[in-house]
Amino acid sequence: MNNFPVDFQTVVKNGKSTSPISASDLMRNFAWAKLVVDASLVDTTSVMGFSAHKLKIPALPGSGTFVLGAVEGTLTWIATEECP
Repeated sequence: MNNFPVDFQTVVKNGKSTSPISASDLMRNFAWAKLVVDASLVDTTSVMGFSAHKLKIPALPGSGTFVLGAVEGTLTWIATEECP
């Protein structure tokens, strides 16, 4: 399930074992890391010039204690009791 842009195991197998991880390749992999969620919940964006994915969640309420949940198929913050 490794579908990152740079597979460091392949880089090493290709004879570049003296410097298998470049900073640029490593950052590209961090930016590429993604959640496995419904496509409607993800925005495409960029991080440090690399393509990335961002989870769409509603804005946080101003005050109080809330949990993130789904109501009729839509993500929403649901008010809950304070935890001691």
